[in-house]
Amino acid sequence: MFKYSRYFLIAKSRTRYGWLVATVVALVAAVGLSAQQPKQPSPNQTLSKKPALPAQTTKATQPQQPPAQSNMQPEPSLLPPLQLDGEAALHHLNQVIGWYRHTTTGVQSAGLPSDAIYEDNTKSLADQVVKLAFQSARAESALIAAQQKATSQPAPQTTQQQNLQQLESKTSSQIGQLQSQIESLNKQITRTAGSRAAALVSKRDAAQGQLDLQKALLDALQKMTLFVENNGEIAGGLEGSINQLSKSIPEVFGSSGSAQKPATPPAATTKPTLANSGGLISQAMTLYDYMSSVRQIDGLVQQTDYTRSVADRLRLPLRDALRATIQESQTLANQPPATTPPQIEQERQNFQKLTERFKQLSAALLPLSQEMVVLNDAKTNFDEWHSSVLGESKYVFRSVLLRVSGIVLALIVILVLSEIWRRITFRYIGDPRRRRQFLVMRRVVIGVMIVIVLVLGFVSEFSSLATFAGFITAGIAVGLQAVLLSVAAYFFIIGRYGIRVGDRISVAGVTGDVVDIGLVRLYMMELAGSGVDFYPTGRIVVFSNSVLFQAGTPLFKQIPGTEYSWHEVVAQIAPQGNHKAAQQKLVAVVNAVYSKYQREIQRQHQGIERRVDIQLDVPHPEARLQFADAGLELLVRYPVDIRKAPEIDEEMTRKILELVETDEALKAAVSGAPKIRSVVKG
Repeated sequence: MFKYSRYFLIAKSRTRYGWLVATVVALVAAVGLSAQQPKQPSPNQTLSKKPALPAQTTKATQPQQPPAQSNMQPEPSLLPPLQLDGEAALHHLNQVIGWYRHTTTGVQSAGLPSDAIYEDNTKSLADQVVKLAFQSARAESALIAAQQKATSQPAPQTTQQQNLQQLESKTSSQIGQLQSQIESLNKQITRTAGSRAAALVSKRDAAQGQLDLQKALLDALQKMTLFVENNGEIAGGLEGSINQLSKSIPEVFGSSGSAQKPATPPAATTKPTLANSGGLISQAMTLYDYMSSVRQIDGLVQQTDYTRSVADRLRLPLRDALRATIQESQTLANQPPATTPPQIEQERQNFQKLTERFKQLSAALLPLSQEMVVLNDAKTNFDEWHSSVLGESKYVFRSVLLRVSGIVLALIVILVLSEIWRRITFRYIGDPRRRRQFLVMRRVVIGVMIVIVLVLGFVSEFSSLATFAGFITAGIAVGLQAVLLSVAAYFFIIGRYGIRVGDRISVAGVTGDVVDIGLVRLYMMELAGSGVDFYPTGRIVVFSNSVLFQAGTPLFKQIPGTEYSWHEVVAQIAPQGNHKAAQQKLVAVVNAVYSKYQREIQRQHQGIERRVDIQLDVPHPEARLQFADAGLELLVRYPVDIRKAPEIDEEMTRKILELVETDEALKAAVSGAPKIRSVVKG
């Protein structure tokens, strides 16, 4: 016995599955010891005969006991009763089923190729855990039922179950009696002739009719029993609850609840990974998916630990009972051998009861131990899965940081270039109009570069982007047609012959000086007055740049680089007046006034020649004679500086009035007072 005890301890301490091997060794030890006890020949003895151990060995290993006590064999019923709880077994099954549901559906695939391997391992291990849990639960249910039977506690059973069982038993016995009766009648008919044989035949036919009826009744009872079992009404107590729970996972046990090979699930499509697509948004989404998978796997690990603790608590009373059983077998084996047939029979019965008890306990304990081993393997699988996803997420996170750093660095470089461009523009370009053009170009170029950097950094699917951009562009073109037209007109306005701040323009019947030019609007200060003298009205007029493309609203402006306009002195020639003398004297007065600002007009003319390729004559006063409704008119046209036009016209008026008042010949040649007017309106 000590040899087997030593094997038990070695197996328990040195093997990976210590309790599994220890249980098997203990079972072999119990059976071997019962076979090695010396037995007296007896007609009722069924155990195999083996030589007994030497007497000196027994004496050396066991102290002497009084003869009265040596014949006493302890009963297995003296073992402490099992403290088994059906509610704990059901709680264990519910926890295992919840764990199974969570492990098979609770982790979203991160898109890694290795996910399929870990998912398959998880599904396989989860199936094993569920099967082992139900195997242990059914064994524990049988153990609880046996304990209730031993303690004279009737198992819970429904009235319908009792009625069906009684009817089936009664019907089966009647069928057996009728079959025996028919066989007896058939033998009698073969040995009987005449009217007596006919009576036997009639009796046999009647018995055959009863037999057919009983068979039909038995068939109906069996169908009813099967129907009730499938609907969960006949199975009561712990066993019925276990059967009901097994039907909740048909993918493991099948629809009938018996252990079957689960149907092969459809192959899960691997989620395409976005980590290598190049876009910052796609990489950020992939990193978020990885982190979600890591959190889900951590939750599975915690739930696995809790499930293992539940199984361990359920295993504790079974393990204690198994130890008590093994200890009891050792106590029986260490007692002196029986000498009388009643004692031998009692000893055999004791070992038989211990063996049955050991089998029942091991049937419930071994699946629990195996379940804990599989749960450990599942936890290892989850840990490896966690390490795989976490390792990949580190690479994605590093890529996201590098891409963000690259975008920030590119934006910093662009902003530095923008600042350099601005400083160079203010330092080397003195013309305000050109400077403004370069600054506008700077904003456009810098904006385009920033958009390109952001698009290349954030977007990965350029084909989808192109399609999306097409729809967006079409919508913008329709909804912002006026705005886009104004933006397009802006580039024409700031062109070579465009408008600049300070220009005097006329648009839509409004004359004014340009105050500001925006991307979609231009602002000008309104001027009002006669055709010669304009003055600010105090109002700002706002026009959309798209006015440039409107055919019914022309826009007038000075030639670039010019600030002069044409005015004329109009004198009505009398019918008998000397128009030649009047022309010479008026032209002389106009030239005298024009000579004061002639150089400014010539300078502006030289600027025109530098900007345009059209040859123009130098502006100077000119005289014209023409017929009008009132008679002959003398017109003397002369250029004036726009900014000084009122002063020039005022001086021109005074000089002509002095000439008319002092020169009698000119006064006789003209009729009425001369007039000064603008050649071009507005």
